[in-house]
Amino acid sequence: MDIEQKQADLIEQFVKQASSLHGSALAPLVADATSHPSLFAFSEILSVPSVQQLGGTENSVYLDVLRLFAHGTWSDYKSNAGRLPQLVPEQVLKLKQLTVLTLAETNKVLPYDQLMQELDVMNVRELEDFLINECMYAGIVRGKLDQLRRCFEVQFAAGRDLRPGQLGSMIQTLLATSDNLLISIQEKIKWADSMSELDKKHRKEVEDRVEDVKKSISLKADIDFRGHEEIYSEPGGVMDYEEDRSRPKRRRHPIG
Repeated sequence: MDIEQKQADLIEQFVKQASSLHGSALAPLVADATSHPSLFAFSEILSVPSVQQLGGTENSVYLDVLRLFAHGTWSDYKSNAGRLPQLVPEQVLKLKQLTVLTLAETNKVLPYDQLMQELDVMNVRELEDFLINECMYAGIVRGKLDQLRRCFEVQFAAGRDLRPGQLGSMIQTLLATSDNLLISIQEKIKWADSMSELDKKHRKEVEDRVEDVKKSISLKADIDFRGHEEIYSEPGGVMDYEEDRSRPKRRRHPIG
C-alpha cells in the first residue's frame, strides 16, 4: 500500500472515531492521531464538528494541539509550551518531521545550521541521521545531503495541511502566474508573426532576384543566338555543301 492510500485510510478511520466522541473523550484520539508514524495530515480531523466544538471549553487545549500539528512547527510548540500539554517522544518526532516539510515549502536548499536550530539538533551527524532515518525513509521527503556545502537539497517534500487563508493566497498567486504566462505567450505569438512576415518578405525578395537572374540569362542567350545567325548568314561565309557535291569531279588520266 502506498503512502497516500495508507494516510487516506488513517484519516478516514480517525474522522469516523472523532465523529462519535465529544469533549474530553477526544483527548486520547488527538494523542493517537498526532503520534501515529504514518499520519501527516490533520485538517479533516479538525473539521469534524465535535472537534470544532472543543473551542472555548475547558478541553480547547486538544483543539490547539491538533492545530499545532496541522499548521505549526517545533519552534511554535516551544513558544507555547506553557499552555499546551507536554508532548510524548512520538509527538516530538512527528512535529519535527512536519517542521522539515514546512521549511521545504519555501526553500529547496536547507542549510544545516538552519535545520539544527529549528529542530534542536546538536551536530551534523545527528541531523543527517534524522533526515535519512525519520524523513527520507518515511517517504515524506527526498533529497541530497551535501556535506561539503553543509545543506540538504530537497527534491521532493510532501505537502502539509493548508493554513487558514492560505488557499486564497495560493489562488491569487496562481492567477497572477497564469496572467504573466498568458502575456508571455501572447508576446511570443506576436514575435512569431513578425518573424513570419519578415520570412515572407525575404522569400519574395529571393524569388524576385531569381526571376531577374533568369531573365538576364535568357536575354544574354537570345543575344548570343542572334549574333551567330548573323555570322552564318553572310555571303561566302559558309560553303554550300550540296552545291559542292553537284559539281562533276575531275578524273585524272594516266600518264602514258
